[in-house]
Amino acid sequence: MLDAFDAVTLARIQFAFTVSFHFIFPSFSIGLASYLMVLEALFLKTGRSVYENLYRYWLKIFAIAFAMGVVSGIVMSYQFGTNWSVFSDRAGPIIGPLMAYEVLTAFFLEAGFLGVMLFGINKVGRGLHFAATCAVAVGTFISAFWILSVNSWMQTPVGYEIAANGQFVPGPSWLAIIFNPSFPYRLLHTVIAAYLTTSLVVGAVGAWHLLRDRNNRGARTMFSMAMWMAALVAPVQILVGDAHGLNTLEHQPAKVMAMEGHYQSHPDGAPLILFGIPNSAEKRVDYAVEVPKLSSLILKHDPNAPLAGLDTIPDDEEPPVGIVFWSFRIMVGLGFAIFGLGLFSLVARACRKMYDWPLLHRLAIVLGPSGFVTVIAGWVTTEVGRQPYTIYRLLRTSESASPLAAPAVAGSLIAFIIVYFAVFGVGVWYILKLMGKTPQRGESPQAVDHGPIRSAGITPAPAVEADRGEGERP
Repeated sequence: MLDAFDAVTLARIQFAFTVSFHFIFPSFSIGLASYLMVLEALFLKTGRSVYENLYRYWLKIFAIAFAMGVVSGIVMSYQFGTNWSVFSDRAGPIIGPLMAYEVLTAFFLEAGFLGVMLFGINKVGRGLHFAATCAVAVGTFISAFWILSVNSWMQTPVGYEIAANGQFVPGPSWLAIIFNPSFPYRLLHTVIAAYLTTSLVVGAVGAWHLLRDRNNRGARTMFSMAMWMAALVAPVQILVGDAHGLNTLEHQPAKVMAMEGHYQSHPDGAPLILFGIPNSAEKRVDYAVEVPKLSSLILKHDPNAPLAGLDTIPDDEEPPVGIVFWSFRIMVGLGFAIFGLGLFSLVARACRKMYDWPLLHRLAIVLGPSGFVTVIAGWVTTEVGRQPYTIYRLLRTSESASPLAAPAVAGSLIAFIIVYFAVFGVGVWYILKLMGKTPQRGESPQAVDHGPIRSAGITPAPAVEADRGEGERP
């Protein structure tokens, strides 16, 4: 089946496959690290054991998700050198330092304190352990900061110069590169998405256990916290997404045209196409369900504002409209579903039925995985909408690939598919198994301090001494 694709297409499929797998875990661990920080802070402030138990419950899940995110991220880096060597060569002077900053600041911070966070809960003071948890949470955010800065620069490249050998090199200011025009919007939109993704998972787990035992204290607490997050943050995400869309219209108009399905320009106000089947051959959306002039109202805040269409873009610069059109609608549709779940939870809370409405709990379970689907759909919209460029308007994807034969790329792609489904399938299965266990009091046994371990001259513990007869003493 893979014989029908050329090397560039196979390399794109491989990158899309591996980054989709990878994106699942950071989108969960970024939010979960912050959730653990909040749980430990609440425990230190209130002393309530329910927060400590939930911390221990989710800490085990975080450890596995974090590990799988690190492993899958390493694979991503190698692909820049194997399948995309031309891109690495030309963009390396800019991409390389930014990736190095991510390792030096975020990864070192996470790695330095992760061991204390995971294994020091009964071995160091509570203040130091909380500091370690905060360091890991901050590290996950810093990691997202640098990665999204790299990606945003590829979307809206500024602050560069082109050297004599064709490489993109930094200009006078690194700040212009780091804080490129789309970066603030993309960072805020992605981090909020990670927090919502985590809240939906936590809410689904809480709802699952409430259906089995609505009096479970841990399940009630995690479900309530998750629903507060969905109710308060989902509308903020909608507003941030709208601002991000306006920024995209300014800097990448072809992407917005594909998202909206606007093959033709609309000089007197563009309709919002809710659904339809994009037909790129005929330059139209078949069976379109439209709301007149609503697209102009959303994008220009004027129902009669003109909007350009893909007829103003050369055919060889158009992104794949069908993929972008539908991935955008999946993202937006699920976003409003999450917003609806938050509103439903507010109604239940007002009626004092938060833990007594099975319909709310079942809806939370159904929408539990929706955060992952939403962030992947958003990534597809962003990356496919940038095509046919790797670096927007500067370097085409077809010019970025390594000079490899198709069978070589196909072989590595097949290997990745087999290994990923085997290894990460087991990891996800184990995470689900842990989630299936009911949050209990005392998630981990408390360590008992018997003093320092002696390597020589071992002295029996007092309890053992007391059990021995007088004649048994040395």
